[in-house]
Amino acid sequence: MKKRKRRMRTRRGSTRNQRIRRNRRLLAFTGIVTAVALVVVTVLVVTLLKNIYNGDNESEPESFLETIEVAHDTTNNGKHEYLNQDIINFITGSGMTVTEGLMQRPETIELTPENTAEFASINNCAIVDDDKVQIEATSSGIPASDDKYYYIFEQATYEDGLAEDAEPIDRIYKGEEAQFKLNLKKDTADSRLFSKFMLAVKKDDGFVGISHPKYITNPGACARHSYGGMEHKSIKGILPHPLKLSELPDLGVNYCSYNIPLSHILTTSGGIEYDYGGKVYHFNSQIMNDYDNLFQKLNGMGIDIAAIILNDASPSTYPEITHPDARSGSTAPYYMFNASDEGGVKALAAIGSFLAGRYSGTGHGNVSMWIIANEVNARKEYNYMAKTDVNTYTAAFTRAFRVFYNAIKSENSSAKVYIPIDQRWTFNTEKTGDYDAKDVIDIFASSISNYGNIDWGLAAHPYSFPNGNTAFWNASKYVNHTETTPTITMDNIEVLTNYMQKDSMRDTSGNIRSIILSELGYSSTSGEDVQAAAFAYAYTKMEKNGHIDALMLSRQVDAQEEISALGLALGLENTGGGHKKLYDVFKYIDTDKRNEVVSFAYSIVGKEF
Repeated sequence: MKKRKRRMRTRRGSTRNQRIRRNRRLLAFTGIVTAVALVVVTVLVVTLLKNIYNGDNESEPESFLETIEVAHDTTNNGKHEYLNQDIINFITGSGMTVTEGLMQRPETIELTPENTAEFASINNCAIVDDDKVQIEATSSGIPASDDKYYYIFEQATYEDGLAEDAEPIDRIYKGEEAQFKLNLKKDTADSRLFSKFMLAVKKDDGFVGISHPKYITNPGACARHSYGGMEHKSIKGILPHPLKLSELPDLGVNYCSYNIPLSHILTTSGGIEYDYGGKVYHFNSQIMNDYDNLFQKLNGMGIDIAAIILNDASPSTYPEITHPDARSGSTAPYYMFNASDEGGVKALAAIGSFLAGRYSGTGHGNVSMWIIANEVNARKEYNYMAKTDVNTYTAAFTRAFRVFYNAIKSENSSAKVYIPIDQRWTFNTEKTGDYDAKDVIDIFASSISNYGNIDWGLAAHPYSFPNGNTAFWNASKYVNHTETTPTITMDNIEVLTNYMQKDSMRDTSGNIRSIILSELGYSSTSGEDVQAAAFAYAYTKMEKNGHIDALMLSRQVDAQEEISALGLALGLENTGGGHKKLYDVFKYIDTDKRNEVVSFAYSIVGKEF
C-alpha cells in the first residue's frame, strides 16, 4: 500500500470547533473530579467535628484521629470498624494533589502563524558521553496539537524547513521542558555531526516545526586530539619563504601562515586513501609529505602555524567541492565552498577532518589555527560566486564554514578556526562587485548565533587603503575612528577590536573572540625607512591594543609578481635576498633592543610611540 505523505495544513474552522468542544468536555470532567475530591474531604471533616461535640456518654477511642468511626452495615452483632490514619492521609493527600496538579498544569496554547515558528527554544544541543547528542528545549505553555508528543527532526546542513515526507527520529511527552538523547554516529555515513535539529508537533495530519533549528555546538567533545599551540613571548609572525626557513629563528618568528590550495593536495585516485562517511577520498601523498616536513620543521623552531584552506580545485574534476553558482564564469583564483548538497557537505567534512587529524599530534607536524578561504567579502577577487545579494552570499559561506569548523574541532578540540576579511569595512563595496566586511561579519555572526553559537575567530587584513599608502598615519577620507569608517587600517584598528567586544560578537563564554591579523604589510617602493617606520608603529599599536593574538607580516621576501602587477614590495628582503631596513626592525621589535631600532621612526611618523 502506498504510504501517504505527511503534509503541513492550515487550520480549518471545523477542526477548531472540534478542539473547542473537546477542551470544554475536558474542563467539565476535571471540574467534576475536583468537586468529588473536595466533597470527600468535607464529609470527613464534618464527621470529625460532630463526633467531638456530640456529648454522648459512650467511651471514645484513644485518639479520634486514629479511629474515626464509620457506620458499617453488618450482621456481626453491630460491630464497628475504624478508618486508620494512613488511609485518611492518603484520601486527603490525593484530593490535594489532584487540586494542585490542576492548578499548576501549564496552559495549553493554540498555535498561530505568529507564534508557531519559535514557540519553543532549543537551549542546548551538545555532544555528551563522547558519542551522544543531547538536545534540551523549553517553552512557555503547552502547544495545542493532535496528540501528546513533541517530535525531534534531523535536518541536513543544506535543508530549510521540514520536507513533506520528513519523519521524526524520536518523540517525548509534551511539557514545558523536553530532553532528547540521540546517537552521534560519528565516522558513519549518517553521522549527525553536521546536522541541525528542530522540535515539532503533529498538527492536522502533518508535522509543524515549533523551534528554530540548532546545530551541535561542541564538536570538540568527540575529538581524538587537543593541540592548541605553544606558549609565545610575542605576537610576531610572518608569511615565510620556503627556501629561507633557516632565517626564521634569527628573526624571532613565533607564527607562520601557509596556504593549502586544494588543487595541490587532492587527487582523483591513488595517493593517501581516506575513508570518511562511507566514501573514500584521495590526497596527494608527495604533497602531503612536503607539508609534513615543512610543518615539522617550523614546529621544531618553536613556530605555530595558521593554515589557509583555499578552494582552487577544478570545478570540472571536483564539482562537489565548489558551490553550483561558482562553477563557471570566474576570473578569481578561488571559489566558494559548497555546502548546498550532500556531496559538498561530505567532501568539505572529509577535507577538514583529514587535515585536522593529520596535523594534531600524529607525528606529521601540528597546526593550531585554520583559516577558511581568503578575504571572504572580496567575492570577485578571492572567493568567487555568481553575483547575488550579500545575505545569500554570506549564507552560502556560513554553511560551509560550519562544516569545516565541526570537522576540524571534532579531530582537534583546541584548534581555532577563522573567517578572513579585508580592510573595506563600510566602503560601499557592492558597487565594485564585492561586499563590505562589516555586512558579511554581521550576517555571519547572527546566523551562527541563531543556529547555535560556536567559537569562531576573526582573521583580519588591515592593509593601508589603497595598499600602497605606506604612511598609514596620514589623514585619509577612507579612515576615521567611528564604527562607520569606510576602511579599517592600523591607524584605526581599535574600531575593529571595539566592535568585536559587542555582546552580539562574543564567543560562547561571553569573551572576546580570537582575533589575528593574518595578512599585513607595507611596501618599500616609497622608501625603506618609511616601510620600516610603518611596521614599527603598527606593531606597537597592536601590542598596546591587547586584543590581537597574532600577526602574520606579508612577507619574508618580495614577490616579483606583486611588484609587477601592483607595485608592492612588501618583504623584509628584496628579490635578490638583500636585507631591507625592515629586517632588523622586525627582528628586534619584541626584544630589549626595541627602542634602539625604533627611534628613527619617530620623526617619520611625527610622534613617539
